[in-house]
Amino acid sequence: MGHRILHLSDTHVSATGPDEDGVDALRALDGLLADLRDVAGIDLVLVTGDVADDGSEAGCSVVRERVGAFAAERGVPHVYTTGNHDDRTAFTAALGSGHLSPDGRDLAARSGPGCAAVSEVDGLRVVTLDSLVPGSVHGQLDDDQLTWVDDVLAAPAPGGTVVALHHPPIHVPGVPTMAAVALQQPERLAAVLAGRDVHAVLCGHFHHQLSGTLGDVPVWVTPGVVTRIDLTAPPPLVRAVLGAGASVIDLDGPASPVCHVLHARDQRAGEQVYVYDPVTGDVTTGP
Repeated sequence: MGHRILHLSDTHVSATGPDEDGVDALRALDGLLADLRDVAGIDLVLVTGDVADDGSEAGCSVVRERVGAFAAERGVPHVYTTGNHDDRTAFTAALGSGHLSPDGRDLAARSGPGCAAVSEVDGLRVVTLDSLVPGSVHGQLDDDQLTWVDDVLAAPAPGGTVVALHHPPIHVPGVPTMAAVALQQPERLAAVLAGRDVHAVLCGHFHHQLSGTLGDVPVWVTPGVVTRIDLTAPPPLVRAVLGAGASVIDLDGPASPVCHVLHARDQRAGEQVYVYDPVTGDVTTGP
C-alpha cells in the first residue's frame, strides 16, 4: 500500500506582514505552491511547524487557507504540527487538532498532550507530536507525550505509521548551533519507536534538508518555505538565503521511504537574508 506525502515546513507567515527577518513569507508560500501544482499522486500535505512566525491565530489561518486550498483541489488531507514560533492556543483556534480533511473538518481519531494528535489516511497512520518548548528554540517531548505515543503505536496500522514533529532528533555533526536547537534527548523517542511500524520521522526547523536515522527509523528533515540555511558559510557563522523548498516522501517499494527535494523557481533564490554569529550574537541583514 503506497502513499505519497508532500512535506512542507517553516512557513513563518505573520499577521502583520513580513517575518522577523523581513522576508515576505506569504509570497514565498504562494510561489512554492504554484510551482508544486503539477506534482502528481499526492495523498497528504504535511506542514511540520513554525506555521506562524509571530505565533498568531491570523498567521495560522492564512497558512490553513493557502495550504487547505491546495489540498482541497487534490481531495487530500492537510496536517500540521506546532513549532517553536507557534503558540498552542492560537494553533488550536486556527487548526484544531492540526489534522484536517480536504474540506476542513477535523480528522483526529485521538488527541494527546499539548497539540499531539493522530489520524489515518487510507490506512497510513499519521502521528503528530508537539515538541514546542515555549520561549525556547530547542525541542523537547515530555513523559506524558512519550507515554501517549507509546500507547498509540502499540498496535500496527494497516499501512504503517509516519511520525511528524518540528524539531529533528538528528543534526549535522560539527555544527553546534544545529545540535543546540534540535530535539533534546532524542534517545527517549528512539526507545518508543524501536520495533514499531514507523516508516519515517518527518521534521522541519533547520531550514535545511537532512537525512539520518533514529535507531533503525529513517529521519527526513525538509527544507524551509521561507528561507534556507546555507551551510557553506564559514564556521561558526549561520547564513540564511532565499529559496523556498519542499519534499516528496514516497512510501512504496523496497527502497521506501524515498525522499526528494523540490525547489521553487525563484529568481532571487540564494540571495542572502542574514548572517548570524553565535559567538558574538551579531546579526547582519541583507545581501
